[in-house]
Amino acid sequence: MTVYQHNIATLDGTPGLLDSLPGKAALFVNVASKCGLTPQYEAMEALHEKLAPRGFSVVGFPCNQFLGQEPGSADEIAEFCSSTYGVTFPLSEKVDVNGAQQHPLFAELNAVADGDGHTGDIRWNFEKFVVAPDGHVVARFAPTTAPDAPEVIAAIESALG
Repeated sequence: MTVYQHNIATLDGTPGLLDSLPGKAALFVNVASKCGLTPQYEAMEALHEKLAPRGFSVVGFPCNQFLGQEPGSADEIAEFCSSTYGVTFPLSEKVDVNGAQQHPLFAELNAVADGDGHTGDIRWNFEKFVVAPDGHVVARFAPTTAPDAPEVIAAIESALG
């Protein structure tokens, strides 16, 4: 199974968030609106806009598991992302990325090691996963690694071919 085969709805509840992604490279990021790392949305949107013509998409996965930093409703999250950061990339329904209610997509993502060898639970908001067009995860980055850091860009460029 590839990560693109998981069933997950969009933020507004429409099924099939990942259905249009096979054949594209992507950056999956668990996100939150009230986190110190929230300004990463700006770089995520810039990457999405710049690389979308080459077959790339950022995908955000709102999660409220880290100090309740994503408490809003779907409408509140959408409004915040749009009005504050001009987000045009897709956002999923709110999900759990760790624990008993963990979405199966994150069970698969969490098995991937980052550059320091960390596997397992998501450590905080804004952990990043680069996904190749075939739906396999090719890189994982810590929450504090900027979306436009050279190592993230290199992994995306490699996935884009």
